[in-house]
Amino acid sequence: MTKIRFIIGDEVLTATLDENAAANDFARMLPLELSLSDYHGIEKVADLGHKLDDTGMPRAYEPKSGDITQYQPWGNLAIFYHAFQSSAGLLRLGEFDGAIEPLLGNAEITVRIEVAD
Repeated sequence: MTKIRFIIGDEVLTATLDENAAANDFARMLPLELSLSDYHGIEKVADLGHKLDDTGMPRAYEPKSGDITQYQPWGNLAIFYHAFQSSAGLLRLGEFDGAIEPLLGNAEITVRIEVAD
């Protein structure tokens, strides 16, 4: 399992990627610097500019708080801070290892995502 970190200002959040084609494809894109914007008070999103490999992935996924996903129809990274209904085209990449408070709120957030040492 690949460990990654999200650096938001002085805060560092750690996460663990799943063992699947989409997560492996995402890990190969790192490091990334993205601007995350709020989407409907449920998730933070950013355009990845790349649809991840969905080989072997389920058709739909029901996200939980702390899940890192890609909504493949739009090609965006979607980080959920509230649970949501099962959605077709949602690929689970992994989840945060602990608290996600720095991601909460309506403000746009600049984040650097990198593989942890």
